[in-house]
Amino acid sequence: MDYSQIFFIYWWAFAILFTLLFYKFILRVFLGMVIVPENKVGLVTKKFVLFGSNKELPDGRIIATKGEAGFQAKALAPGLYWGMWPWQYNVNMHGFTIIPEGKIGLILANDGTEIPTGAILARKVESDNFQDAEKFLNNNGQKGRQTSYITAGTYRINLFAFTITIADMVIIHENMVGIVTTLDGLPIESGQIAGKQITGHNNFQDIDIFLKNSGNRGLQPSIILAGSYNINPWAIQIEEIPMTDVPIGFVGVVISYIGEDGKDLTGENFKHGNIVSKGQRGVWMEAYGPGKYPFNKYIMKVELVPTTNLVLNWANARNESHELDKNLSTITVRSRDGFPFNLDVSQIIHIPATEAPKVIARFGSMSNLVSQVLEPTIGNYFRNSAQDSDVISFLITRKERQQSAKDHIKAVLDDYNVNAVDTLIGDILPPEALMKTLTDRKIAEEEQKTYQTQKNAQEQRQGMEKETAIADMQKEIVKAQQSVEIAQRTADATVKKQKEMLIV
Repeated sequence: MDYSQIFFIYWWAFAILFTLLFYKFILRVFLGMVIVPENKVGLVTKKFVLFGSNKELPDGRIIATKGEAGFQAKALAPGLYWGMWPWQYNVNMHGFTIIPEGKIGLILANDGTEIPTGAILARKVESDNFQDAEKFLNNNGQKGRQTSYITAGTYRINLFAFTITIADMVIIHENMVGIVTTLDGLPIESGQIAGKQITGHNNFQDIDIFLKNSGNRGLQPSIILAGSYNINPWAIQIEEIPMTDVPIGFVGVVISYIGEDGKDLTGENFKHGNIVSKGQRGVWMEAYGPGKYPFNKYIMKVELVPTTNLVLNWANARNESHELDKNLSTITVRSRDGFPFNLDVSQIIHIPATEAPKVIARFGSMSNLVSQVLEPTIGNYFRNSAQDSDVISFLITRKERQQSAKDHIKAVLDDYNVNAVDTLIGDILPPEALMKTLTDRKIAEEEQKTYQTQKNAQEQRQGMEKETAIADMQKEIVKAQQSVEIAQRTADATVKKQKEMLIV
């Protein structure tokens, strides 16, 4: 074997060894081979264009869809690719986008058409959950924050085209309600404080349907109940508040601030406000019984009206748990003879459930009923009543005055759709000076009675002693009389005996 053959053998051995050791480099450089692992996605950057007219990206674009130089819209899925020569293409391997359970992925598009003036979010276009950036751009996807999002799962997303932000799902807890404010949409109509009712958006989880159906930006009349929701926080803000609780013994009268102006249902006799049907603006005719209700506190108000007997105290030292009488105090009146004195009064009222909407339509709240009607009515009645009498007569005729007050107050409250059950006069506190005079007078009268009683007792004792003395002397008198009688008989016997002796 000559030297040429030996050299040839060594050269092929070296070539084979070199190929075995550096085959990937050789295939990468000469054949443009790229292998994308099964858990990666290949993001391609094209350095330049050799052939064709599409050499540069249009103004304002950063993602290439037609083979232009730059970041490529089409990402490489796991697999084997040829023709991706390193001198023309740069391929970066990135892991899949993983959205954990209980989270959602918010999408920011780095390229696309401009969002229309007045909108803040880009509308949904078909793009296979943003895994096909080329389709997204070809379908006129808009640049910026997207209304759409991706839910829990694994996605092959081109991070040149999209930026992903992980956000929590919205959770509304038990006995709570979610108040919704949308950040995009048409302006709210003039004269309204909330947007119009929109359906079909699946509890605001499909904001594109909401916007497509001309939903308004701002406070929404719809609420969301307890549960977990995939809601885009870039489009929707949620405030979690407790449900409205109507306790036992109360009804809830609803005052709605939104809706159409409804027809008054009270008739011509009630001229103190409109009471309308459910869903219209104003006081609703239908009152809600005890329970929990998912009311939106920003578009409606629920006034609680007690339907059991309600006690109100005009007394400094006593208030009921409902606190409607916390501003009421002992009534100070002045009698006809000029003495001021205080009296405590309790008023028992009852509001039928069917009359509760009328009370709220007239006064707005139970506290207004107390301050505007009950307080002046009862206070003025007792002040006027006290001026017709002196203090002593007022005390003496308390029962009659209580009945008169009950009848008067009942007649007044009937005009306000309130039943007066009873009026009770409590403590009456006359002036201390007058009370001292009355006390001294009473003490003097009682002392006089005592002296008279003692005098009568003394006279009776003296009579008894006299009678006792006479009774004691009676024995001696009887004894003396008996002695006299015995002596008389003895003398008579002696005289008779002497006469008989003379005869003999």
